[in-house]
Amino acid sequence: MSAPGSPFGSWLETDPEVARLIGEEFGRQTTTLQLIASENFTSPAVLAATGSVLTNKYSEGYPGARYYGGNRVIDEVEDLARERATSLFGAEHANVQPHSGASANLAAYQALLEPGDTVLAMRLDQGGHLTHGSPASITSKIWRFVAYGVTPPSDDPDVPGEVIDFDQVRDLAKSEQPKLIVAGSTAYTRTIDPEPFRQIADEVGARLMFDAAHPAGLIAGGAHPSPVGIADVVTFTTHKTLRGPRAGAILTSAELAKKIDSAIFPGLQGGPLEHVIAAKAVAFAEAARPEFRRYAASVVANAKAFAAALAAEGLRLVSGGTDNHMVLVDLRSFDPDLTGKAAQEVLDRSGITCNRNTIPGDPRSPFVTSGLRLGTAAETTAGMGEAEMARIAELIGRTLRGRDDPEALGAVRAEVAELCAAFPPYPGLVGST
Repeated sequence: MSAPGSPFGSWLETDPEVARLIGEEFGRQTTTLQLIASENFTSPAVLAATGSVLTNKYSEGYPGARYYGGNRVIDEVEDLARERATSLFGAEHANVQPHSGASANLAAYQALLEPGDTVLAMRLDQGGHLTHGSPASITSKIWRFVAYGVTPPSDDPDVPGEVIDFDQVRDLAKSEQPKLIVAGSTAYTRTIDPEPFRQIADEVGARLMFDAAHPAGLIAGGAHPSPVGIADVVTFTTHKTLRGPRAGAILTSAELAKKIDSAIFPGLQGGPLEHVIAAKAVAFAEAARPEFRRYAASVVANAKAFAAALAAEGLRLVSGGTDNHMVLVDLRSFDPDLTGKAAQEVLDRSGITCNRNTIPGDPRSPFVTSGLRLGTAAETTAGMGEAEMARIAELIGRTLRGRDDPEALGAVRAEVAELCAAFPPYPGLVGST
């Protein structure tokens, strides 16, 4: 198949090695279960835009203010993406140039902070992201991060455990006087209400940033409260629940628009990836359709069904369940010797793709972990429902219990392949594209 917009013949003949590898990855994605919470299946239209001739154009700057000629069409592409983003989320301004969620976060910090300023954000081992001040991230080398976490586990069904500790957030905000408070996470299964964060930020005179990398699609689809208009800045990725290309974006007020834009260019990035920006425009339009609202609701319903079925397999769920697209599993009660790393690897052999993840109070390192993070966005896109989620949970239980039995793993792998064949993410598309 020729690449969209390509003047050449089939590229399968021009570089068979790369074509083979892409074909193998296509096979992996379509014959195994994709349960990584930060992944999804984009539409063919998003794939086509990403692979278009727009990749050839250099366009430093912004529409109407480029440093290179020949950007008339490119300006229209980027303006369209910005207009669709602001319309979809109800924002005053959008910057669609960030290459990733990490670069979007870094730009927000650069726009709102001076080096050395204090930032209050979620701890990595409690669900926060590397860019929320991890010692491994450049963010902690430029700004002073103070971390909040979640409440302890609870044995009382009427008192939720392992949820954001807003008393701690408020106490730290008062004692540390941060210039910025960051809401949002990378491994937190409950709804993150922006209102309490806004109230605390106002109490101490701080700005509020909401990192919506994971729930962006749920927000667009009405399945998660929107932080737009509540937070000063909202950053997000376009490739998780939003189901667009791998990239980022920023939403903000008209007041902060210039600071945000300047932080991205010339502050952090050079020429934007206009082929990816076109793909973002496609994804924003898709997310504005009524069927996307049904999709977002199904993602959450599937996650709840998946969580219940995993619990029935004897796996403990961090926070007791989920309100969004992901489930975080604590493996220690299932088998104290089973690590997240070992579980991820054996599930991979069974055709079930997920990722190991730290859990609150994890005694193991982030490379080993005691937990797994599982998401429903991708397989919901493929058409799976609550019945399939229950079946997948059963396959996971069988894999973990029979992890030393090659025959048992082979049987699971065959059932996974059968299930995936019934729900192809790209019907009619065979091999590489």
